[in-house]
Amino acid sequence: MEHARFDFSPIVNRRPLKLPNGARVALWVIPNLEHFHFDQPSISIYESTAGFKPDILNYSWRDYGVRVGIWRLIDMMKKYNIKGTAALNSDVCKEYPEIIEAGKQLGWEWMGHGITNSKLMANLEKEEEHQIIKDVLGTIEKSTGSKPKGWLGPALTETFNTLDLLKEEGIEYVADWVNDDQPYAMKVKNRSLLYSIPYSIEINDITAFLRFGYTPEQFYQMIVDQFDVLYAEGESNARVMSICLHPFLIGQPFRSKYLEKAFAYITNHKDVWIATGSEIIDYFKTTEKEAN
Repeated sequence: MEHARFDFSPIVNRRPLKLPNGARVALWVIPNLEHFHFDQPSISIYESTAGFKPDILNYSWRDYGVRVGIWRLIDMMKKYNIKGTAALNSDVCKEYPEIIEAGKQLGWEWMGHGITNSKLMANLEKEEEHQIIKDVLGTIEKSTGSKPKGWLGPALTETFNTLDLLKEEGIEYVADWVNDDQPYAMKVKNRSLLYSIPYSIEINDITAFLRFGYTPEQFYQMIVDQFDVLYAEGESNARVMSICLHPFLIGQPFRSKYLEKAFAYITNHKDVWIATGSEIIDYFKTTEKEAN
């Protein structure tokens, strides 16, 4: 079947995208702030124990992210004036309120990311999914003081109803579709528009370290190479570059030093707009209006 959510649009046929102050690249950094249940399997570093209940090895490995890794990442982002867009499990709000307070002080944006990464958004009945979305957005708004405008499904999962339900609840952009270097409009019910924002499944520490088996040095080189190509292309048609991070991985000391090197490299270039998801989408919508 066809998804009917958007039309095919080759990037070479589009009107060139312009960013504020002539920037070539919008840098979008997404810390994934997640809670995992003690008795449920999830992303693992050691598969031999992944089916155990409890799985102490993998659970405690993930738990490093909220206890230590996120604080190392926060310090790094502060150093390079990078304001994050946190993909936030709503369970984080009650389980780790200190992280929410730290993000608020830094002016981070909060993007809905389901209840917990121990429960994905696939194969849900419409009513159940709608209630989950409402609960997630309500919990985050109560905890942070602002209702999310963006959404990333846990493990980028959706149902056939997700986009319509997100729009109905006021979401303006979604990051699940990893198919472009620029934002684009998606069709939802009632002739409304929801926007896709470029998220990366490859400039992503989970894929790089756990799927590809890359070293921290190789991840650094991936980020630099991605930036160099997008920066060159962005001279005539601007691009969005996302860096997708999970504190239990990138927050490990031997990895974090290479992310810091990548941040230093990128921020040493002019014509780079460090932006949140909402800032990128809001600006993109104004350029669309001007074009029409």
